[in-house]
Amino acid sequence: MSCFDRRDLGLLLLRLGTGGVLAAHGTQKLFGWFGGHGLAGTGQFMESVGYTPGRASATAAGLAETGGGALLALGFATPAAGAAAAGAMAGAAAVHLPNGFFAQEGGYEYAASLGLAAAGLAVTGPGRLSLDHALGHVLDRGWMVPAALGVTAAATALVVGTRNRRVRLQAEGEQEVLFEG
Repeated sequence: MSCFDRRDLGLLLLRLGTGGVLAAHGTQKLFGWFGGHGLAGTGQFMESVGYTPGRASATAAGLAETGGGALLALGFATPAAGAAAAGAMAGAAAVHLPNGFFAQEGGYEYAASLGLAAAGLAVTGPGRLSLDHALGHVLDRGWMVPAALGVTAAATALVVGTRNRRVRLQAEGEQEVLFEG
């Protein structure tokens, strides 16, 4: 019997793919890499979609995506890494929700897919081809999964709820033109 099996290889591939995409996406926000807009441009965008203050929101999202993605790829602190990435993707999905599901229509499909993959890895664990396994799972204990997902869910609900309320109030304050003159 080998030291790892198909499940471990599958988890490695899933971690590398999901974590790599998340980390690249986050570096667009933080550093402007890969055609991104960096903190200044991303901060302006975050403000425009209701996440204020924009620069702080861009920093938090960028760190969750970059850090969570890199840690997922490495298979290190997997519960916290997966939860952080899933929370960031829930925030992104909230922005795209009004556009429906499919990404080609500006929907939340992409963010939901990345978020669910990250959450799934947080729950399943990294497999034996990971730093968590090599280091004796010191940051990948069973109790850490519900703790990380619970704290992240609460923080995400607060942030997204505040953003949604802000967007709704702003929309209510705008009046449509009743008569063209």
